[in-house]
Amino acid sequence: MAVTIYGIKNCDTMKKARAWLEGHGVAYAFHDYKTSGIDAAHLREWTGKVGWEVLLNRAGTTFRKLSEADKADIDEAKALRLMQAQPSLIKRPVLDAGGKLFVGFKPDIYAATFGS
Repeated sequence: MAVTIYGIKNCDTMKKARAWLEGHGVAYAFHDYKTSGIDAAHLREWTGKVGWEVLLNRAGTTFRKLSEADKADIDEAKALRLMQAQPSLIKRPVLDAGGKLFVGFKPDIYAATFGS
């Protein structure tokens, strides 16, 4: 199964998720969307699977720093534009495990997915 984890290198949650994968012998590719960006096609695919409300990180510093106009009246199209322009607005990690998508790090879900 092809596994790709998307996120930001220095995020504490990302570090935990990557350590879990490595500790359980799960080979994966890492995509740092802070340095490499994220394309609109990925964001549309992800929101189709989990919904933009799940993907948009409203709890983080990046969201709090948005202008009031950017925070107001967010719908899917606006959320996609904001997340593409500022990938730190995407919750992390986003784990693509053979086409199944998981947002956030939950060790029990990782264990169920990888049989570890």
